[in-house]
Amino acid sequence: MSESAASAAAALLDRIQVPEGGGREIPDAATRDVIGRAPVHSVSDLDEAIARAKAAQPGWEALGHDERSAVLVAAADAIDAHAEALAYLLSREQGKPLNGPNARFELGACSAWLRTNAATVLDPQVLVDDETLHAELVYKAVGVVGAIGPWNWPLMITIWQIGPSLRMGNTVVAKPSEYTPLSVLALLAVMNDVLPADVLIGVSGDREVGARLASHPDIDKIMFTGSTATGRRIIESSAGNLARLTLELGGNDAGIVLPGTDVAAIAEDLFWGAFINTGQTCAALKRLYVHDSVYDEVVDALAGIAASVPIGNGLDENNVLGPLQNRAQFDIVSRLVEEAKSRSARVVTGGEAAPELGELFYRPTIIADIDNDAALVQEEQFGPALPVIRYSDVDEAFALANAVEVGLGASVWSSDPDAAREAATRMQSGTVWINSHGGLHPMVPFGGVKSSGYGLEFGVEGLKSVAVSQVVSGPGRKAQA
Repeated sequence: MSESAASAAAALLDRIQVPEGGGREIPDAATRDVIGRAPVHSVSDLDEAIARAKAAQPGWEALGHDERSAVLVAAADAIDAHAEALAYLLSREQGKPLNGPNARFELGACSAWLRTNAATVLDPQVLVDDETLHAELVYKAVGVVGAIGPWNWPLMITIWQIGPSLRMGNTVVAKPSEYTPLSVLALLAVMNDVLPADVLIGVSGDREVGARLASHPDIDKIMFTGSTATGRRIIESSAGNLARLTLELGGNDAGIVLPGTDVAAIAEDLFWGAFINTGQTCAALKRLYVHDSVYDEVVDALAGIAASVPIGNGLDENNVLGPLQNRAQFDIVSRLVEEAKSRSARVVTGGEAAPELGELFYRPTIIADIDNDAALVQEEQFGPALPVIRYSDVDEAFALANAVEVGLGASVWSSDPDAAREAATRMQSGTVWINSHGGLHPMVPFGGVKSSGYGLEFGVEGLKSVAVSQVVSGPGRKAQA
C-alpha cells in the first residue's frame, strides 16, 4: 500500500466532523494503535438527522428512477476513485487484509452493487387486463430508511442497505457499528459528494441511538444486519411505529460433504467458505459434516491450507487472513476452542492465539473428531476455527445440520451433480450452495429462515423490500372503448 493511499485515507478522516477534543478513539484492529476519533452522536442528533432526511425525501423521489439511477452510478464512480484510500482505512479499522477476498474485494463489491441497483428494472406488474378490468401493482418509496450496519463487512453491507433504498426514492439515515464507524462515515462522505443534501446521513452513536432509530415515529423501514439477539430487540423497538423490517441475523451455516466426493477438487473452496474474512462472515461455513469415506482426506487437506495461509497485519500485501476485529469476538473464539479441547476433540492445526502477530490474532484452526453437541458446533464462532464432524449415515447428517434455530446459508459438496441438487433441497436455509459456500450475486436474492431473520435483499426482490406496493385498478378495455 502506497504512502499516497495512506495520505488520502487521512484526508478522508479529516472530513469526518468531530468536536474539538471530543469523539471516541478507534483502534487499529491489528496494532491497537489509535487510527482516529469517531463522533459520538446523541439521540437529539439522530432526531435532527431524521427530520432532515424526511424533508429531503419527497424531492429525491420526485427525480424519478432514471435520474436517481444516474446519481447512483456517479456515487459508484466516486467510490472507485477513492477505493485505495477506503481500502486502507477499512483494513486498519476492521483488520481484514488488503488482498484476497478482503478489503479491496469489499470496495469492488460496493461499486458493483450500486451499479446493479441503478440498472435493475422494476416495472409495474399487470395483474388483470381484460374487457372489464385493468389492475396493476406499482412500487413506491417507503419514506425514510434506517440502516444499521455490522462491523464485519461494514462498507459492503452498508451499500446493500442504502443502495436499493436510494434507488427506490427513499432517504437514508445510516448508523455504523461502534467498532467500525470511521470507514463507513468516510464512505458516506465520498458518496455525498454527488448525492443531493440530506438524502444520505450518517449517525455514529451507541446502543441508545440504535434503539431510538428503530423506534422513531418518522422511520418507515429498518434494515439491520447483526446478531439474532439484537434483531429481536429491534423487532420490539419497532412495534410502536410499525416500521417495515429487513433483518439478516445470525447464522451457523452447515456444510455436508457427501460420500465419494473428490476432495482435491473442493478443498480450496471449502477452506475459503469457512475462513473468508478470518471467519467473520454471517454466511460463512461454520460446521462441516463429512462422510467417513473421505473424512480423513478432508481434514488433512483443510489443515494443510490452514497451516500455510499467510496471516498478519492487513497492510502487508502478502497476507490474506487478519486478526479478530475486537476483543469480545476474540474471547468467544478462544472459549469455544478451549471447550472443544476439554471434550478431547482433536486440534489438527491452530487452536491457539498468535500473540507474536498482535493482541487479537488467532491461528487458523481445524478441529476434528468433535461431538455434534460441542459448543463450537452448536454456537456461532464467527472466527477462524472450523469443527469437522464425522458421519456415516447421510440422513443423520441432514438431521444434525438442520437441528439448529438458525438458517441463513448452507452447502452440499459432491462430485455427483444430481445427488448434490437433491441434497440441497433437504437443507433448511435461505440459500444453499453446491460445491461452494458464501458466494453472492447482486441479482440473486439473499435472506434467512428460522431465527436468521426475514426479508430478501438483492435484485428485483431487494428493490421491492424497500418499497411499498400500491394497486391501481381501473376500467378494462371494454369500458375504455
